Amino acid sequence: MVKRQCLFGTFLTTKVPGRHFLFPESWRKGVKMTDANRQSGEKEERIIEIEIERLRPFKEHPFQVKDDKEMFLLQESIEKYGILNPLIVRPVPDGYYEIISGHRRKHAAEKLGYRKVPVIIRVLSEDDSILSMVDSNLHRERISYSEKAFAYKLKNDVLKRKSGRKKSQVDHKKTRKRSIDIISEDCGDSPKQVQRYISLTKLIPEMLQKLDDEIISFCPAVEIAALKENEQRELLKAMDYAQAIPSLSQAQRIKQLSKEKQLSLEKMEEIMCEVKKGEITRVAFTNEQLHKYFPNSYTPAMMKREILALLKLWKKESWES
Repeated sequence: MVKRQCLFGTFLTTKVPGRHFLFPESWRKGVKMTDANRQSGEKEERIIEIEIERLRPFKEHPFQVKDDKEMFLLQESIEKYGILNPLIVRPVPDGYYEIISGHRRKHAAEKLGYRKVPVIIRVLSEDDSILSMVDSNLHRERISYSEKAFAYKLKNDVLKRKSGRKKSQVDHKKTRKRSIDIISEDCGDSPKQVQRYISLTKLIPEMLQKLDDEIISFCPAVEIAALKENEQRELLKAMDYAQAIPSLSQAQRIKQLSKEKQLSLEKMEEIMCEVKKGEITRVAFTNEQLHKYFPNSYTPAMMKREILALLKLWKKESWES
């Protein structure tokens, strides 16, 4: 084992057949690099380039990487100016690096044919890397309900673990802040709103997708999240049967029936078929009337989506031009 000086301080290098390992000297001593370590004498951070194939996504990354309009604009920017903000990564075994911040930049660069990307390497514990990953992504301009929900839950779990560690005699009498309050201060949502977001992680994937697609509103979704998994699936059937989306009051009544162990598919269908206030004069079509204009494979939900999309286009061309 040989010591080597590197941009990031003293590293130990060792070779075994077919392998070459490089890791911080502090790891041998069981010490993780923190801001305090850097201030007390470690070399300051530098930007280096690393091969894309050596990068791995964060294993609990809740933020989606999509080939959408924002990704197209990011690719255009990188193609024109390069990667202006380096990725933040941390070393993991076998010579790889786990991305803490920069999954979208890495994806865009990969599509453009980049073989290397600029990174800053930070040696972080598991919990600290989660906090850094969440905080670096939560302030993005566009973030879905599900991304925010799982990000808040990850951060909440880490903060609870940290606060649960043995207190020293010095801070034994100090009142510790709740993890929910810390997240609230860091992210701008009220503690109650943070709790609502975290509750959304109990939604089944199909229901969560309807929330992200803004088919279901936020407040009804929070109430639905209190239902058991099988009850949520039954509610999906009731929604499809009635071709309706639950209002807040309907979701609250369904939740109450669940608490009283009186919830059934029939009762949910009955609630979902109610005419909501303001819908007394609603326009209604039968499936037979609509199927003349759609393929046989189209479900009522698919037909509704297509009709709304066509109406939106018609409004834009006829009224807004």
